[in-house]
Amino acid sequence: MTPRSRRPLAAIIPALLTAAAGLVLLPAIGSAATDPGTNGTFETGTPASRSCSTGTAGGNARCTQTVGGPTNPRAASLPKHILTGYWQNFDNGATVQRISDVQANYDLIAVAFADADPAEPGGITFTLDPALASRLGGYTAAKFKADIAANQAVGKRVILSVGGQNGTISVGNATAAANFASSALSVLREYGFDGIDIDLENGVNAQYMGQALQSLRSQYGSGLVIAMAPQTIDMQSTSFEYFKLALAIKDILTVVNVQYYNSGAMNGCDGRVYSQGTVDFITAQACIMLQNGLRPDQVGLGLPASSQAAGGGYVAPSVVNDALDCLTRGTNCGSFKPSTTWPALRGAMTWSTNWDATNGNAFSDQVGSHVHSLP
Repeated sequence: MTPRSRRPLAAIIPALLTAAAGLVLLPAIGSAATDPGTNGTFETGTPASRSCSTGTAGGNARCTQTVGGPTNPRAASLPKHILTGYWQNFDNGATVQRISDVQANYDLIAVAFADADPAEPGGITFTLDPALASRLGGYTAAKFKADIAANQAVGKRVILSVGGQNGTISVGNATAAANFASSALSVLREYGFDGIDIDLENGVNAQYMGQALQSLRSQYGSGLVIAMAPQTIDMQSTSFEYFKLALAIKDILTVVNVQYYNSGAMNGCDGRVYSQGTVDFITAQACIMLQNGLRPDQVGLGLPASSQAAGGGYVAPSVVNDALDCLTRGTNCGSFKPSTTWPALRGAMTWSTNWDATNGNAFSDQVGSHVHSLP
């Protein structure tokens, strides 16, 4: 992402990039099953309190129940194939948007970003950026919540992203894990978010972040959406913490959208080294996840919406569509062609809906329609 969020990977981990050229990938540890994820049921929340009035003569007592958690009903589960877009809670030169302005082709909207709670290790908070609210003519928290509810009413899902380039949130022990889960639940309930996105670019601890997410899901319910947006290096091997986290929470994980941009050259699943900005860079890396334990419906392709949205790795929407076709149909591949196809591949992600708007909605119009036409 941009200065608020994404930074060029090659600028911060040259040693890792050098090592990646000789990295030996682990063999596949799971079959490429195409069963749907576990996030197809939706709950209106968990019971918080219940009270009853005394019944009248000849009548029954009347009870009411206060419900905790998101209370707006979900129109439907996420589609088989989805387009994910990050919505910027800040102004960095891209088109500023309300949630109600997000393009219709986006199925999953990730609000960027939550903030670390300085008073509680592992804890998170969220507030609308005052400068953005002012630019939008007074975008209040009430309007923001109403816009989330309106999107949910037509089947969209809106989640809160944790991290970004500058979002240093550390969950490295049991106390921090408990703080993360409880604070995230509070924020999700306050705003009506459908879930959480893990976009921690300063490292994760698979054990304790896994505990935090399992705890959050048990408290929120089975409708919780859990997304992840690791950088390319993070998913090069199942021994890396981000990959370990994805596998550890596979039973509750919705989608992993690797950022195929702001990166140095990386190994593909065939052991060859590929440079960013090509269809091969995308497909040869996606197949690492597909061959090593994640279901196809848990894998998405993350690309920038415009050349301004990232320091490198931008490709035209047609190239994103070629990558989707290569992985799902075995067509429009580059020099790398996988030995099998994964028709249930979840879809694509972009940074950001704002940069997409700046670029004439090219990503959501072209990639969005293509995602929704996948087999």
